[in-house]
Amino acid sequence: MRVVVPLEHHFDRTPDGVVWTQTQFPYRFWQRYLEVFDQVRVVARVRDVPRAAPDWQRADGRHVSFAAVPEYVGPRQYLLRLPQILAAVRGVIGAEDAVILRVSSQIASLLYPSLRREGRPYGVEVVSDPYNVFAPGAVRHPLRPFFRWLFPYQLRRQCAHAAAACYVTEHALQRRYPCPSFSVAASDVELPDEAIVSAPRPLRVPGAPFRLVFVGSLGQLYKAPDVLLDAVALCVRAGVDLTLTLLGDGKHRPELEERARRLGIADRVVFRGQVTAGAAVRAALDAADLFVLPSRHEGMPRAMIEAMARALPCIGSTVGGIPELLPPEDLVPPGDAPALAERIREMLASPERMTQASARNLERARAFAESRLRERRLAFFRYVREQTEAWLAERCTSPGRQERRRARRDEKVQVHSGR
Repeated sequence: MRVVVPLEHHFDRTPDGVVWTQTQFPYRFWQRYLEVFDQVRVVARVRDVPRAAPDWQRADGRHVSFAAVPEYVGPRQYLLRLPQILAAVRGVIGAEDAVILRVSSQIASLLYPSLRREGRPYGVEVVSDPYNVFAPGAVRHPLRPFFRWLFPYQLRRQCAHAAAACYVTEHALQRRYPCPSFSVAASDVELPDEAIVSAPRPLRVPGAPFRLVFVGSLGQLYKAPDVLLDAVALCVRAGVDLTLTLLGDGKHRPELEERARRLGIADRVVFRGQVTAGAAVRAALDAADLFVLPSRHEGMPRAMIEAMARALPCIGSTVGGIPELLPPEDLVPPGDAPALAERIREMLASPERMTQASARNLERARAFAESRLRERRLAFFRYVREQTEAWLAERCTSPGRQERRRARRDEKVQVHSGR
């Protein structure tokens, strides 16, 4: 059985037809689906490029194919290209396919009505919260308040009617978007054994500037890098000797670089750009003293879990699944630069607190090891497959359905014969 998986992500395709990713969802990600399903069909935005960069990762492969949706960025481009997008998703779900919607996703929302009309069972992997995505300051768009109502409404309906749900949080997304049917909690972080260090960090040797690190897209301001820059400036003015490295890229990078210059901290901030997931990111985390993610929006932050797996002390905001990872003393309200600066200063001023946070975070991260999450994911995949198989069997055996199919077939025969 094939499973169709629509999601919000940008992929690239070279002239030889190979599909690539610069960050998430390489081929090894889709292999987890292949433990239960025979094939995977990914429905996502695909941009044609002349060549792949050396650090890109292949996304397609044996039994994993892509249904390419025209590239778009933002609501305006989406509306302008909607006819082409609709044409691309029409018929992408085969008669005997299983379906798992990775939501929140506008592409998934386009497929949802046909699933409901057919009565076809489907699963949802709930990975983000659109209510927080469109929080004030996260997105700059005149229709932001309307989107903040519309997209959570759509997601609640999709979860309410799903046959099964897999949430990346333990409680946060479940409370806002409940699924009354079968559900599991399993983060989609990729955390192999080599990503988890064996021991907490020792006491830091004083002397060198403290090194802060941030990992996240700069394509939107969901992760609040602007707030982090403001907080770093406040720390520097208070006499804290630190540097900040940002891993990630996107359209807001130039304005963030200008913000750092305007705040007088350009010499303390390094914009690394896009860094390939895996060893390169782990090396950057290992070189840092503190990971900071003051997000305005989160599901369950993979980047933070990866940092915790390197025994790195962390500070985050009180959104999404972050409070499930960190204790209250390591949290701040979203969008509050003074509170974030104070929390950073408190953490850096106490070597003992940093050592305790290192040990605690490492122990918490071990719960997200691939070996622990695998069985939960497989239980979700199996349930979706079983429900789809039962639905297909019922369709084949229902006399009413058989009669309707025969009537439609006879009608087509009459039309073609000219009667």
